[in-house]
Amino acid sequence: MTDICLLNLALSDLLLVSSLPFLAHYARDQWIFGNVMCTMVLSVYHIGFYSGIFFIVLMSVDRYLVVVHPVFALRVRTRTYRILASMVTWIIAVFASFPELLYLKTTDINNQKLCTDYHPSNHSSKIIGIFKMNVIGLIIPLIVIGFCYSLILSRLLTVRSSRRQAMLLVIVVMVVFFCCWAPYNVAAFVKALEIKEYIPHSCESSKAISLSLQITEALAYSHSCLNPVLYVFVGGKFKRHLFRLLYKTPLSRLQFMQNYITPATGSVYLHSTSVDERSAAV
Repeated sequence: MTDICLLNLALSDLLLVSSLPFLAHYARDQWIFGNVMCTMVLSVYHIGFYSGIFFIVLMSVDRYLVVVHPVFALRVRTRTYRILASMVTWIIAVFASFPELLYLKTTDINNQKLCTDYHPSNHSSKIIGIFKMNVIGLIIPLIVIGFCYSLILSRLLTVRSSRRQAMLLVIVVMVVFFCCWAPYNVAAFVKALEIKEYIPHSCESSKAISLSLQITEALAYSHSCLNPVLYVFVGGKFKRHLFRLLYKTPLSRLQFMQNYITPATGSVYLHSTSVDERSAAV
C-alpha cells in the first residue's frame, strides 16, 4: 500500500508543481494565458493541493493499521483495498476543491486580466475558501496524522531499539508537514481577518500580510520537494533497488563508487535476506 500511496503522492506533487510556472508569471504580471488555461491551471492546482495532503493522511492511516493492528491490516490490505482507497482519496480531493472549481474564470479589473476562483469583489467567498483550507487542509489532517503517529510511536517504544530509526522518521514526517503548511495557513487566516476588518487595516500591515503570504506559500510548496526525500529516499526498499541499479552501471567501476556502493549493497542485501527468512519462517 505504501508504494501505491507514493505513486499517487508523486502524481499529486506533479500536478501542483506543474501549475507553479503559470502562477509564478501571474504573480508578477497579469494573466496572459487565456480563459481555458485559467480553468485548467487552477483546477490542477486545487486538486493537486488537496490530493497531496490527503494521500499523506492515507499513508499515515495505513502505517497505523500495519503497526498497531497488524492482523487486521493483513486481512484488509488487498489489491481491491488499495485501488478503492486511491480512488476514494482522489474523489475526496476533487470534492474538496469545490466550490472554487465552479467559478474559475478570467476577469478584467482596472485594465488588468485576472484569473481567479472567486470574484475579486466577493470577499465572503474568499474568506470561506480560506477557512475551508484551514480546516480541511491543515486541522483535520493534522489531527488524523497526530493520532496515527502517536499510537505508532507508543507501539514502537515497546519493541527493541533497532526500530529507533523508524521512530525518528515518524517524528520527522509530522514536524516537516506541520512546519511547511502551518505558517501558510496562519498567514491566510490573518488575511481573512483583515478582509473581515477584525484587525486594523493600513498600507503597512496589508503589505506585511501579503509578503508573509508569499513567503509562507513558497514554504508550503517546498513540501512537494521534500516528500520524495521523506517517503522514498529514506525508505529501505528504494535504497536497496537504487544500490543494485547503480551496481550494474558503469559508475560501479569507479573506485570511490565501489567503496560506497559495495558495502551498502551488501548490508542492504543481508538485511532484506534476513527479513525474507523471517517471513518464510512465519
